[in-house]
Amino acid sequence: MKLPSSQFTKDQEKFRLEVRSFLQKELANRTFETACDSWLSGCNPQFSKKIAEQGWIGLTWPRKYGGQERSAIDRYILTEEFLAIGAPVAAHWIADRQTGPLLLRYGTEEQRSYFLPRITKAECFFAIGLSEPNSGSDLASVSTNAKKVEGGWLVNGAKTWTSNAHDAHFMITLVRTAPYDKDSKHSGLSQMILDLHDKGVSVKPIKYLTGERHFNEVFFEDVFVPDNRIVGTIGEGWKQGLAELAFERSGPERILSTFPLLEEIYSILKQQQNKEAMNKLTELVAKLWSLRNLSLGVAKMLEQGGEVAVPAALVKAMGTQFEQSIPEMVRLLTETYPTMDAQKMLDRYMAQSILHSPGFTIRGGTTEILYGIIAKDVING
Repeated sequence: MKLPSSQFTKDQEKFRLEVRSFLQKELANRTFETACDSWLSGCNPQFSKKIAEQGWIGLTWPRKYGGQERSAIDRYILTEEFLAIGAPVAAHWIADRQTGPLLLRYGTEEQRSYFLPRITKAECFFAIGLSEPNSGSDLASVSTNAKKVEGGWLVNGAKTWTSNAHDAHFMITLVRTAPYDKDSKHSGLSQMILDLHDKGVSVKPIKYLTGERHFNEVFFEDVFVPDNRIVGTIGEGWKQGLAELAFERSGPERILSTFPLLEEIYSILKQQQNKEAMNKLTELVAKLWSLRNLSLGVAKMLEQGGEVAVPAALVKAMGTQFEQSIPEMVRLLTETYPTMDAQKMLDRYMAQSILHSPGFTIRGGTTEILYGIIAKDVING
């Protein structure tokens, strides 16, 4: 596996400082509070609107759709700064990260012209409709089905673990448009844009251990989807979905969900001049640096139009286990009293990390499934 290396230009470093200055100003003004896992659990539409006003949603997209036509590395820098400070960017995250790129690659001009400008203005948020109650990690076994009717399709079924569906306006949904074939289970799948406020759609919460609402179950009962809301080609949903997952799995959000906790413990140990503990912490910093370089290489390959399914799976598999290791290392290095409303930032970040981290290695593809993808690539040479 050969990944291109990336070095930041002076203009890119200038952009980083611009983003950092904006975020630090908003933090000082109490627009938001730093939190771990904020990219998926920190849903704040008002703050997303502020991001949109900076022109930072759809940063790489064509200008005619509201984008800035900047590089994938610029977007990487932007993403890193959001994650490092723990900003609440979940409202627009999925639409920016993968819905937009999916529509740019497979969508119709009508779909692009309608949805993309609204996404860049933080007026339109998306969820992802993949997992189902009876499918487990076997995504190809999904049974939510769409039957052809005049002018469109009728959708029936259910999706689960659907992030922020209660705050989203639409959902890219993987459905069966042809009967399941055990000998060709990847065929007969298609992607559709479902309006989550349409008649027949119901969204039920699955609450975190913290009591927060983030995951949901979504049910469809004879939901009508017009023909112009089909994404790409009928029956090509599996192929399109894999392309979408590359955007989902490879970003810095797979290594930086618990970064505020790592930064806080580093600051405390440095102040204490605890050299023994600091030496142990350097192991995590070294892993972080290696994973960051891997993730940056995938971003560069995406920009070049390369095939990134396997390296993206590697980033996700290794990155999410790294994220989970941070609260465990903190537990060993110092005493903490983690509660969600703790006054000490270390205790608060620790509580957030402990209670959110069980889902890190599940969301976006379980570690076991990702290892399977990597192993098949190794076997096939």
